[in-house]
Amino acid sequence: MYRAIKVRIYPTDEQEAYLAQCFGNTRWLWNYMLNFTTVAYKETGKGLSKAAMDKLLPGLKKEYEWLGLAYSQVLQRVTFNLSSAFVNFFEGRAKFPNFKSKHGKQSIQYPQNVKLIPEDSVIKFPGNLGRVKTVFHKAIRDAKFTTVTISRNTDGKYYASILFNQNDNPVVAIRDAIGIDLGLKNFAITSEGSRYDLPKKQLAKLEKNKKRKQKKLAKKTAYTSNKRRKAKRIVARVSSKIARVREDFLHKLSRKIAYENQVICVEDLAVKNMVKNPNLAKAISDSCWGMFQTMLKYKSERFGHAYQEIGRFFPSSQLCSETLLPIPILQKGYDSLSLRFVDCPHCLHQHDRDINAAVNIRNEGLRLWALGTSASALGGDVRPKSSGRKKSMKSEAIPNELGSLH
Repeated sequence: MYRAIKVRIYPTDEQEAYLAQCFGNTRWLWNYMLNFTTVAYKETGKGLSKAAMDKLLPGLKKEYEWLGLAYSQVLQRVTFNLSSAFVNFFEGRAKFPNFKSKHGKQSIQYPQNVKLIPEDSVIKFPGNLGRVKTVFHKAIRDAKFTTVTISRNTDGKYYASILFNQNDNPVVAIRDAIGIDLGLKNFAITSEGSRYDLPKKQLAKLEKNKKRKQKKLAKKTAYTSNKRRKAKRIVARVSSKIARVREDFLHKLSRKIAYENQVICVEDLAVKNMVKNPNLAKAISDSCWGMFQTMLKYKSERFGHAYQEIGRFFPSSQLCSETLLPIPILQKGYDSLSLRFVDCPHCLHQHDRDINAAVNIRNEGLRLWALGTSASALGGDVRPKSSGRKKSMKSEAIPNELGSLH
């Protein structure tokens, strides 16, 4: 199974200058090949394959001598990625490739000839880059890595993503199955009765700081000045911290759930449609439900467990989990989000609506898993084709379990 580990690297001033040159060369080559391929397709009805693009590289290096400063295989990787992007577009998995900008995240890829030296805390890259200081936070044992991607974020930090192939041993789960209902008041509610929340206090503090920094940035109207460039870098640093806090929480919670349960059942949410609500768009986007489900899926596969999605039209929040009959007060036209506990007229029990929905998701997920299908009984699946170290955040971003029935 392919996995990736992202480590922080600390290039010297000379290495940063060389990386900036490589970022610019690969960005220019991507834009040149994309434009050339688009024009050729409009004129002849056929695009360029990877082999055809590779044949153009020697001539471009002679015409533009600075293009040869980058490592040759880094440039060849650009044509490979562009060819893959076109394949994904024509097969409906992605949008049409875009031109790259010098503003924003930059990256290059080394497909081979990279050596990891953890005992010296360095990664040795081929070409003029050489040995780069690295912080290995996790050991890579008995794994053959394939591609190393160097990236520079908008906050000026450099990272190396190491892609490798490793076979993990299956993990014996503690529980047989679990259902997860995702929400806004509580991030995740499980069928076992546990509730998990994002670190809202820390995120709110960071959001307030970001708003203050953005106001200072807006006052600097000279777009080419150094002061505006520095203010923009400060805003990027705060935004990066917010993303890392949220991602740290999602990684810890998804690993906990995927490690402990044999079958993980979740609801297939139409997040793109839900964010069209102007009142809840920011809250839904900040919750990162899609990222959380992606993490649950690949971590479940890593541990040898099953990940099951139910149809988005399955009325999990409207059915009684014991009788599977509709609860009248939770049906459309009568439902109120402020109503958190409901009395079922069929089983004569009071249900917590969130836990009740999670139990329904678990039961429906187990039914679909036993049948070996992803079609829900009361709905259809309409999903389109897939498309220097800082202070530890462990105490702030650890999943906060608000309570459990057990």
